[in-house]
Amino acid sequence: MLKNIFLSILAITLIIACNDTEEIDNGPNNDDFNRQGMLINLADNIIIPAYQNLNTKLDLLVSSKDIFISSPNLDNLNLIRSSWLNAYKSWQSVEMINIGKAEEILYHYQMNIYPTDINDIENNIAIGNVDLTHPNNNDAVGFPALDYMLFGLETTDTAIIQKYTSNVDAENYKMYLSDLVMQMKSLTELVLNDWTSSYKDIFTSSSSNSATSGVNMFINDFIFYYEKGLRANKIGIPAGNFSATTLPEKVEAFYNKEVSKILSLEALNAVQDLFNGKTYVGDSSNPSQPSLGSSFNDYLTYLDKSDLASLINDKFDIARQKIQLLDNNFFNQVNTDNVKMTQAYDALQTVVVLLKVDMLQVFNISVDYVDADGD
Repeated sequence: MLKNIFLSILAITLIIACNDTEEIDNGPNNDDFNRQGMLINLADNIIIPAYQNLNTKLDLLVSSKDIFISSPNLDNLNLIRSSWLNAYKSWQSVEMINIGKAEEILYHYQMNIYPTDINDIENNIAIGNVDLTHPNNNDAVGFPALDYMLFGLETTDTAIIQKYTSNVDAENYKMYLSDLVMQMKSLTELVLNDWTSSYKDIFTSSSSNSATSGVNMFINDFIFYYEKGLRANKIGIPAGNFSATTLPEKVEAFYNKEVSKILSLEALNAVQDLFNGKTYVGDSSNPSQPSLGSSFNDYLTYLDKSDLASLINDKFDIARQKIQLLDNNFFNQVNTDNVKMTQAYDALQTVVVLLKVDMLQVFNISVDYVDADGD
């Protein structure tokens, strides 16, 4: 029922958005900051490289999936699990980029809706051949569905492997695992190819101060992701900030139970790096020193708001420190010491006001989304 209501609201929102094609001017830009140069840096040095890295990680996931399906054993299960995690970490740098083809095809709804619905997954497996792109399957696909398929089918690794070998539906389990991975790979290629073939030029040439310009839309999407995707979904919802009780089962990577903190830190690092215009280098272990290009930080500094830029970075750092104090397993953290979770949420929340109110006022950009969680 809730799923149908959500999809109806989503459909109405999309219709309104499609019909509202007229640019709404927020007023003249009273500065000479090179907004197009900022967009070019974002596209060339952050967005496209991040998609390329995710695509490469998904290539490895496809290969490890093929190996596991060909020979389901513990070594190959660990191989595909490792590939899943590496791709999931890479995804954290892409999830905030919900513009262009990604927004058009609802890419994010197919990649990381959690908690996943195991009833939908098991029904799909029993049927054997389903349309995974259907909106009703948004919570049965992507990284969270793979989390269940690789870690949650049974309580032991041996029993999980038996699902793919001796179970009566073993072939269906293999097929569903394969279809999940191939869909993620196909959708990612579609979005990446759009950026490299045509959308980059559209994006970088749209630098005016209007509601539908690339600058205004991207900055709004960036803040929306930080507020909802990072602050609320990863921390606030499991910690019970939006409910009468805690909801530990709603953590990211629930079935793995080891990497919720890793994914949250990857996401926060990606947000702060983009704010500062830091060139994307992929793995955090990469020895190269990333350069800094034109960014939101630079724009604030240009407008004599370097103090605000510094404060935002300071608050990012404090939030990171609070997250680092958490258990790797957020499910355990919520159940054993939820105060630390709420403290991490509070630290993340301090940045919301700085970005959504202070920074947008300086940039003369209006918020283009509705905030319904009361903060």
